[in-house]
Amino acid sequence: MADTERRATKQRRAVEQVLQDTDDFISAQALHARLREAGDAVGLATVYRTLNALVEDARVDTLRLDDGEARYRLCATAQHHHHLVCRDCGRTVEIAGPAVESWADAVAAEHGFTEVSHTLEVFGTCDRH
Repeated sequence: MADTERRATKQRRAVEQVLQDTDDFISAQALHARLREAGDAVGLATVYRTLNALVEDARVDTLRLDDGEARYRLCATAQHHHHLVCRDCGRTVEIAGPAVESWADAVAAEHGFTEVSHTLEVFGTCDRH
């Protein structure tokens, strides 16, 4: 059991609640603002630490957009996945990528790498625009 799973603090529960109430990816700053609006006295540093722990536990997805700021969302699936992201509205769909997985493993093996991990975000414009 991960350390973060053992330590279900009030702050962690508050961060997870905001994530549960949010469909799209959200920045740490926006999540912090929602907590403050709700009266939760959680510091921004605690929000970042909590989000990083949730990412490490594979409970939260992270997405870095063109502005460089990370955004977070609860994982819809426990399986490894990638994201298809709309540039206009931010709508995000979790997608499987077996071809990507095979390619990454083959390239890594070719160069003598093991224990490979990766993330993949595919950006486009969704059919809602």
